[in-house]
Order: sequence, then structure tokens, then C-alpha cells
Amino acid sequence: MTDKNLFQRRERAFGTGAPTFYDVPLELVRGEGIYLFDSDGNRYVDMYNNVESVGHGNPVVVEAMADQQRRLNVHSRYLHPGPVEFAERLAALHTADVESVVFTCSGSEANEVALQLVRTATGKRGIVCSNATYHGNTEALLQLVHAPHEPAACPEIRAIPFPETYRPLDPDHPGADAYLARLSEAIDSLERAGVGFAGVIFCSIFANEGLPDIPDGFMSRATDMVRAAGGLVIADEVQAGYGRAGTWWGYQSTQLTPDVVVTGKAMGNGLPLAAAAASKSLVDQFRSATHYFNTCAATPLQSAVGMAVLDVIEDEGLIAAASEVGAGLKEALSERRAGRDWIGDVRGRGLFIAVEMVTDSATKQPDRARAVELVNRLKDRGYLTSNAGAYSNVVKIRPPLVLSADQARGFIDAFDDVLDHIDG
Repeated sequence: MTDKNLFQRRERAFGTGAPTFYDVPLELVRGEGIYLFDSDGNRYVDMYNNVESVGHGNPVVVEAMADQQRRLNVHSRYLHPGPVEFAERLAALHTADVESVVFTCSGSEANEVALQLVRTATGKRGIVCSNATYHGNTEALLQLVHAPHEPAACPEIRAIPFPETYRPLDPDHPGADAYLARLSEAIDSLERAGVGFAGVIFCSIFANEGLPDIPDGFMSRATDMVRAAGGLVIADEVQAGYGRAGTWWGYQSTQLTPDVVVTGKAMGNGLPLAAAAASKSLVDQFRSATHYFNTCAATPLQSAVGMAVLDVIEDEGLIAAASEVGAGLKEALSERRAGRDWIGDVRGRGLFIAVEMVTDSATKQPDRARAVELVNRLKDRGYLTSNAGAYSNVVKIRPPLVLSADQARGFIDAFDDVLDHIDG
């Protein structure tokens, strides 16, 4: 039960309108592994959080955090082996071209660094993104969100339709060509406008767009097109990375080849930690041009926690588990489409699954109200999800990587209960 007085105090303290989940917000007081507990002692299965990627209160991460904080934590202007070793380990998880790391405290900051990296390297300003993207909440990054709706206010940004097979841009030719043509037009437009083309920024699995199935060949051909035009590729892995897609990085599952990789959220299992990684030459240029410094980034505390998270993922085989458990969960959810015209599509990679709600499968008209209803009814049955996507009609399922097969089956049982209620 939500404490109405607490909500009212929150409205005063935060300002009216600070977002919360669900029609009746939850007051959570404790987390353990895959579970969250509210102030009345009710237990919920967290099917949403990729921040606590290796589970709430993970003992390995908690011990690393407490031990390092007891011994030392200072900013990055002192020498310490921890941040150096963490940067080396993180870079080694990427392709050989990724050599150096710029640590930050949030995905927004890391994406800001990524934009500066490509603009510094190319000497140009123009950026291409998708028309339903989100890469952060700074002034510069919000231009990416506003570009499709307020193009005159975003002269350095061009937004193209996100690539998908469910609602193809050209139904008569549903492959990658129509989307690549839009990308080419956007690049040419930036050059004609005089700002020049610096690069593209894509979530490597288009998570905020609704996790679409991407037309074959789009990512690899888009990479080639960008490079041929003198631009660079930013892969936003804040949601896709750290095993979420059943591979270390989302770009490995979609054949995107990045020049700059941005990570966040899952890196610190709740401790603010993010990074932009690239070749040493790109990072050297960025540092020379900006003299970037972040007081709370690249610290011994961040690196100790970051290393612990990597240890847990590797020691417990969580990437392979995410692939296996996610495949079973996706298959089970796909089976629930039978006889339900309003479940339009089920998509996913690893432990990231989207269930799209529509008014009917013929028109594919998005049904946000149905998605909101399903999310709230799942919450009432003890399973936490959210609605998202370009039309806010997708039930977003993104649990911590420690979700077991048995826990996934429990979610399917609750999902069936909700479907039965809606069907009835």
C-alpha cells in the first residue's frame, strides 16, 4: 500500500509531476536478488530493472563497495591502480579498436562525451539519430528527442525512422533499403546545411523504440554508409550491454560496428557509473580539446564496484543464462498470441523482451491503454514491468540477469492470469 502522505511530501520536495510507476505507486523498502519488498512486506518479482543487473543487494558487489569505501575513495586526479585496471578490463571486452575509456557517473554524461568525441574527431557537428530515441536528459541530448517534432529548433540533428519489420517504412519493399535511403538523405541534408556530418548515435538494439526486429543488413550497411561519408558510429549500450541481449554487447547481436561505445546503468549495480570507450586516438583528441574532468568518476570506489559486477557476470555465467532463460521466456510469451488479436507482436534479445499491444492485428493500431492495464494488473499479482516503446504500447520486460527459469515460469503463470482476466 502506498503512503499517501509520503507521496504528498514527495510532490512538495521534488516538485509536482516527478514521475512514478503504476496507477498506485509502490513504496519499496528492500531488495534481494530478483525480489523487491514494499512497506507492507509484500514481495514483488522485479521484471524491469537492468540497473541492478546482477541482482538487488548482490553480496559480492556490496562487499566490494563497503571494503573500498572503508579504505579509500578520491577523485581521479590521484594515481590509483583500480580505475586503470577497470578501464583496461572494460576495453578488452570490446573489439581491438576500443582501447581507452572516459568514465562518467551517468549514461547522459557518457553520451554527452560520445557526442564530443565524434564532433572533435570530425570537426563537424551534425548527428543522425532515430525518430523515437532517448539517450539522456541533458540539453544537448534532449535535442535528439525533440528533433523529429521540432526540427527547426535542432539544426544540427536529423532523425530518421527507426528500422523495423513490424511496421515497415515501405510495405511493398519491407527490407533495409528504405531506411538506408532515409539515412543517406539525412547525411546529405546536414552537409547541405553547412553543419557537416559527424556521425550517428543508435541504441544497438533500439530499446526505447520498442526493441524492433531490425531489417536484415541494416546495421552493417548503415555502418558502411556512415564511414564512407566521413562520420563515426556511436553505440549506446546503456540498456543493451553487459549481457542484456544474450551477448556481452548489443552491437554483437545486431552487426553494428561502433567507433564509440557508451555504457551505464548495469555497470555499477546501483552505484552511479558509466563510460564512453573508443580508440586511444579518439580519446586523446577529446582530452586535448576539452580537458574533461569529472569529480566523482574514475574513482577507486567506482572501479571496485565495476570490477565486482564483471566478476559476478563471468563467474556465474550470467550471459549464457540470460540467452537461455530469455529464449524460453520469449517463446512462452509468443505462444500467448494465439487467439488474441490484440497482442500484435513479441520480440526480444536475451533477457529483454517486448510485448506489443494493438487494437487488432490487421491495422496494428497501437493500444497504449491495454499495455498500461496489463502492467498494472501484473503489478497487482507481484510482477513489476512497465510500458514503453515509440507508442508507449509495449510491455517492457527487462529483469536482472539473475532471473532463473523457475522465476520466469512464475511470471508466465501471472501473465496468463492477467490475460484470462482481460479476455473475460
